[in-house]
Amino acid sequence: MRESSLNFLRALVNTPSPTGHEVRGQRIWLDYVKRFAAETHSDTYGNCVAVLNKGGAPRLMLAAHADEIAMAVNYVNDEGFIYVHKLGGVDAAITKAQRVTIHSRSGPVNGVVGNVAPHLSKHDEDKHRPAKMHDLFIDIGARNRKEAEALVRIGDPITLVDEFDLLRNDLAVARAFDNRIGTFAVAEALRLLSESGTKLKAEVCAVSNVQEEVGLLGARQIAYSLKPDVALVVDVTHATDYPSVSKPQHGDVKVGKGPTVTHGGCNHPEVVARLEAVAKAKKIPLQHEAVSATSGTDADAIFWTRGGIASALISLPNRYMHSPVEVVSLKDLGLIPQLLAGFALSLKQGEQFKVRI
Repeated sequence: MRESSLNFLRALVNTPSPTGHEVRGQRIWLDYVKRFAAETHSDTYGNCVAVLNKGGAPRLMLAAHADEIAMAVNYVNDEGFIYVHKLGGVDAAITKAQRVTIHSRSGPVNGVVGNVAPHLSKHDEDKHRPAKMHDLFIDIGARNRKEAEALVRIGDPITLVDEFDLLRNDLAVARAFDNRIGTFAVAEALRLLSESGTKLKAEVCAVSNVQEEVGLLGARQIAYSLKPDVALVVDVTHATDYPSVSKPQHGDVKVGKGPTVTHGGCNHPEVVARLEAVAKAKKIPLQHEAVSATSGTDADAIFWTRGGIASALISLPNRYMHSPVEVVSLKDLGLIPQLLAGFALSLKQGEQFKVRI
């Protein structure tokens, strides 16, 4: 991966973007894409759009969500300890004993999620009960409620203190690849198209949308307002190439073997077929996944908007999703912008995708 792209990815991942509080990360994204776009804009709730070849047809939306799972201040007790509720799919069991940052209106406040030492809990009948969110408490070093409430207030978002790092064999680790890898990929696709020197027929709208983790909300907003003819959604998917994961139940998805395309449900068969053809022509390896009812991604919200938008989901294999140590392959990630750009360049003037009856 080229150095400037890697720096962009690192900045995206390391910038806290709790669901519902994505502004800081969205600024990073917009600052990067504006050099490759004819225009950029954001809407009422902070969904961000960068447009290339405005006025072309069809209108292609490349979409990914900017928000990360997080927590929020919910209650402060008399001793100054802070209790939380979750923003998205936080696992309480792995959140204990973690360092956190509370993003207050006056600036960041450092804290730790408390954890009772085993010496003090070994006779506790509940010691084997899985932790619940209402069990978690944060210690910010305050001596009482008054001191704590001078620093934070109810509703302040909270993120874990875990940042981007490189492992080996082209693998990287971070707390929030879900789904900053998606917003990175659509931005990089826009860059590739801008620098290609090839004339686009389609209008391309790269989108970094908000609040996926709490209901696919930003995708609903921006798909309705943009009215694309076709949409490609980029997200992470569960890698199943590590101990204790059942492949018969969850499929065979490996880190380092390329991105996945999903079949069924919201994934339009003609769009998927075009992606496969582009991947074959560009020698991009693809893995395959099946969906029964829903994909759990923004594609579920986009495809039924305004009577139906031809959509498909492209995913990056991700180990240990929704944890502070998500692991992905940078090689896999680098293939996704190439696939997106190739798809965009394959579109003919005014082309529409319809199921063949």
